[in-house]
Amino acid sequence: MRLFAYVLGLALLCCQTAQAQVRSYDQMIAAGELKVAVYKDFAPYSFEDGATPRGVDVELAEALAKALGVQLKLIWAPAGEKLDDDLRDYIWRASQLHDLQLADLMMRAPYDHDYAQRRNDQGELENGHVVMFGPYQNEQWQVAYDRRRLDKVASVAVFEEHPIGVEVDSVPSFYLTSVFNGMLARQTHHYPGVPQAFAAMKAGEVDAVMAMRGEIDWQVHQARDPQLALAQNAYPSMGRQRWEIGMAVHESNRQLAYAVEEALEGLIRDGSLQTIYSHYGLQYEVPEMYQ
Repeated sequence: MRLFAYVLGLALLCCQTAQAQVRSYDQMIAAGELKVAVYKDFAPYSFEDGATPRGVDVELAEALAKALGVQLKLIWAPAGEKLDDDLRDYIWRASQLHDLQLADLMMRAPYDHDYAQRRNDQGELENGHVVMFGPYQNEQWQVAYDRRRLDKVASVAVFEEHPIGVEVDSVPSFYLTSVFNGMLARQTHHYPGVPQAFAAMKAGEVDAVMAMRGEIDWQVHQARDPQLALAQNAYPSMGRQRWEIGMAVHESNRQLAYAVEEALEGLIRDGSLQTIYSHYGLQYEVPEMYQ
């Protein structure tokens, strides 16, 4: 019985290795299909409207596949506990929890030198199997507020008196409950996600919402309420407040990265990417690399 279990284990391991093989650029072109991992249920970037895939990342992936002359196959990726987990599960090792699906390309990876160069206790790169490249979006933290209950947001200090909604276990949650020695914690209300926080603002439970700018822009666009405004305040003691979003491929597939980056630059320079962002009411800033 033990011998059978051992042989079966070897067979399953071999099967997993075969199914989780990273494709080369030439194999991808020959197959006529680009497999792209996008985050599941993450509007306005990647989500399903009924049975129709929508979102900035979905439309950008479609445009990139078209530029490469192949069809697009989306892999819907539930967000893991850490980004490292997502890169491992969809770019270089695959996971049985996700049907051993490996993507050729993953959207919404950080374009950040410090993150890419992080090392573990043994001095090895934590994401050495991954190349992160192709910045296509600037992201930052943003507050939206209801002018019927709040005249302006000159400083986050106003949220000592005015309730503000945030997503639970998010950076805005940790920030607002700790800044100024916890002075804003009492008025910080937590919700399962940004849509629920906006629903609470509409219902009058909170006067403002803090989240990533793209999510805020999308919710304001959806609400079509002229009384909702975007704050221009700073975030003292927050640390990094702006960052760039790019893509990721396996470290052995730099040829694909070069081809995608060339296609991306074309979409940025001819205005196509800005048009995609406008479909969802999002502000768009050209990343520094392409300015």
